[in-house]
Amino acid sequence: MYARRVLLPLSDINPTRRTPWVTYALVAANVAVYLWQWSSGLQQSVYAWGLIPARLLHGAATPVLVPGVGHVLLHSDPLTTLFSAMFMHGGLLHLGGNMLYLWIFGNNVEDRLGHLDFLAFYLVGGVLAALSHVAVSGGAMTPMVGASGAVAAVLGAYWRLYPYARVRCLLFLFIFVTFVELPAALVLGLWILLQVLNGLLGLGLGAGAGGVAWFAHIGGFAAGIALLMLMGVRARPRPRPRVRWGA
Repeated sequence: MYARRVLLPLSDINPTRRTPWVTYALVAANVAVYLWQWSSGLQQSVYAWGLIPARLLHGAATPVLVPGVGHVLLHSDPLTTLFSAMFMHGGLLHLGGNMLYLWIFGNNVEDRLGHLDFLAFYLVGGVLAALSHVAVSGGAMTPMVGASGAVAAVLGAYWRLYPYARVRCLLFLFIFVTFVELPAALVLGLWILLQVLNGLLGLGLGAGAGGVAWFAHIGGFAAGIALLMLMGVRARPRPRPRVRWGA
């Protein structure tokens, strides 16, 4: 994504109290599914188990045009693809980018919510993100895959819970590359702003203009914030800086 070409988060300065087993398991599951996709045929698996808005809206009997194959009826349940699509990816860069964001920000959200609540939060956030894409896709026949929507829900939660946490980033400014530490509110605020701008610009070209489901990102980010509110989880007050006396 464009945001990653300008400001790439590498890590955060936000220690956790418990081991983020669910975050580890989600990363491992995404990697395992990608290896399965690669062994069974990337394009075939994307069409078979990716989320195709037209099938979700009009039923499994909707024929899908698979490049190089023709119109076929897929055997997967359209409702099942709401979940299967969020564990699939279209390439290594797609997978790597999503897992990097999940690795950096997921552990703290899991630390705050607890393991089981975080897993439920991640899955529900991913489904709501996918439905956001479907709502503006106009019944598109192009499959949507990727953990981006669920990860966006994690980013929305992190933005709300830890706005003052410091995030180490790689900053690209034309030919200059440097490392910076920025507050999470700025890093993630810039991220969602770019999603909104790209989504609005792409409305006339289709919801997945440029191969990116912008509204899944937007919907996921909003879902993450809304789910925290429904769960009654609030941001902790910003810690007051310590005053040091003397030399």
